[in-house]
Amino acid sequence: QVQLVESGGGLVQAGGSLRLSCAASGSDFSIYAMGWYRQAPGKQRELVAAITSSGQTNYAESVKSRFTISRDNAQNTVYLQMNSLKPEDTAVYYCNARHQIQFWGQGTLVAVSP
Repeated sequence: QVQLVESGGGLVQAGGSLRLSCAASGSDFSIYAMGWYRQAPGKQRELVAAITSSGQTNYAESVKSRFTISRDNAQNTVYLQMNSLKPEDTAVYYCNARHQIQFWGQGTLVAVSP
């Protein structure tokens, strides 16, 4: 069992930056593939960025070169650094942990004003 708690969301102007954090507790964090997903109003949840247990990363095309996912296994935390934010990045961002089964955080709202 893994518990995930996101933080770092908020309101920011277009062009600004935010860093999301996801603190994990419970089972061995290092074995989990971690991901950030987002869901905008009226849209399906989509993958934003993911990082494997060995540190390989992948990104949605829409955020490549603007967002960076990283993990600190000693701190049981995964981060999402978001730069050059756009209004279309507005969504609730969810942390995900996956290893045979998956777990979700409660989400944190990111709102980007024009």
